[in-house]
Amino acid sequence: MTYVVTENCIKCKYTDCVDVCPVDCFREGPNFLVIDPNECIDCTLCVAECPVEAIFAEDDVPDTQKEFIALNAELSKVWKPIIEKKDAPDDADEWAKKTGKKALLEK
Repeated sequence: MTYVVTENCIKCKYTDCVDVCPVDCFREGPNFLVIDPNECIDCTLCVAECPVEAIFAEDDVPDTQKEFIALNAELSKVWKPIIEKKDAPDDADEWAKKTGKKALLEK
């Protein structure tokens, strides 16, 4: 089982999760992070670090977010690794509580 970043991360892109990952499995896109399922070792450390609760075990991804399992796998093949925490976008807190952000995902 792997962990999956879901819609809550879009346009927030907090990177607290990156700092605790022992295997550097996160990949960074323009306004979203994903987890490389081939690198993730299921350690669970990232889950507690995500301030917007965007990370789930693959088996626990909400039904409305299941498409993010394939999206993480797809985008992790083309996005570059991120291995240290960065500042969140200036408007991240405003986006943190919004839903329905999938159309805003920049690939």
